[in-house]
Amino acid sequence: MAEETDPAAVATAVVEMARDGRFADVERLFAPPLRAVVSAETLRVAWESQISRIGPISAVGTPVREPTTAGRVRLSVPVTYERGGLTVVMSVDEAGLLQGLQLAPALTGSWTPPPYARRGRFDEHEVTVGSCSLAVSGTLSLPRGRGPWPGVVLLSGGGPFDRDATSGPNKPLKDLAWGLAGHGVAVLRFDKVTYAHADQTAGKPDFTMRDEYVPHAVAAVHLLRRHPAVDAARVHVVGHSMGGKVAPCVAAAEPSVAGLVLLAGDTQPMPQAAVRVVRHLASLNPGPAADAAVVAMQRQAAMAESPDLSPDTPAAELPFGYSGAYCLDLRGYDPVATAATLVKPMLILQGGRDYQVTVADDLSRWRAGLAHRTDVTIRVYDADDHMFFPGSGPSTPADYESPQHVDPAVIADIADWLAPRQGRIARLVSGFGR
Repeated sequence: MAEETDPAAVATAVVEMARDGRFADVERLFAPPLRAVVSAETLRVAWESQISRIGPISAVGTPVREPTTAGRVRLSVPVTYERGGLTVVMSVDEAGLLQGLQLAPALTGSWTPPPYARRGRFDEHEVTVGSCSLAVSGTLSLPRGRGPWPGVVLLSGGGPFDRDATSGPNKPLKDLAWGLAGHGVAVLRFDKVTYAHADQTAGKPDFTMRDEYVPHAVAAVHLLRRHPAVDAARVHVVGHSMGGKVAPCVAAAEPSVAGLVLLAGDTQPMPQAAVRVVRHLASLNPGPAADAAVVAMQRQAAMAESPDLSPDTPAAELPFGYSGAYCLDLRGYDPVATAATLVKPMLILQGGRDYQVTVADDLSRWRAGLAHRTDVTIRVYDADDHMFFPGSGPSTPADYESPQHVDPAVIADIADWLAPRQGRIARLVSGFGR
């Protein structure tokens, strides 16, 4: 029927089905690549965890149509809950099937440049990162004037993020790029392959964490090193969250990387961290739905840690809809041990209010594993959350729904650490453990 192939009607119907608990009906609208990684059960857990946090739905807004790509339409449906809101983002193809589905923070405003952005000090250019069918688009923020400039490649956290790591009204990687470029640093950020080519990556059962990050990160490093305005000997990798976790793997794969900046890089094994975070969220709004979300995550985490885990384990039985191959790759990778083998300086930054990656569960492992290194600087920003947005009181997901910017102190500290100055080793030693 015509209504079934109208993208806006499909998007509205999906939200209404989820509201009514008809997750099996939503799953029937999944295109094969999405069905391979997300099940009705996975969707139910994610949906009910939101309900436990912000209450039942009170209103479903009009779908907002975004730029189309290759026969599909991207739509954002604003959903109002009793105690907040979120945005259901979908990619609908010509047949009315879902190629992508994501729960994102509510759109409560638009991104504006941070106060510390010095827009007149740099230019931006579109670039292509990678080659062949999985090439992605990116942006190079290049300081004006005479170089050569130090360079950084930005890696965003887990999930299908665009080059800015857009989350609701916030763009933390764009904050970092504009902030650092104003300090004389060439910055390259790019769309993740899971964002730009969601159908291709979702349809690969052997797709791993390394596949998601390493090839494009290495290609981005090469692109920066070839640029005449960039100092090829000073190209660094700056990773946030899972991007920080995988950054040592990138440096191990590409010896030319000069150093690493790890922002809230997680080290706790993923299944344990997933259960911890879901328990934390459940404690904020206790109830049957929250309890169900914890039980479901515990079951999925147990499978991810089981000796029976294999590449053939259904993604529906694993945390976040990751494939068996992806979970095996995560389980076999130790970011701290990998970092310890690298003869490269590192700056490790952590938000004190972060409940996703924490001082106790994650930073403690960086500290213990790299305690012998005099070229490692660790800093904690007590007021910052997972996105390095300053605030007060316990951090919650609702914090990400209002426009904010990355802490200017984080920008300044990274820029200072990248600067070629006398006495670098002395500063590193004195700064260790701050």
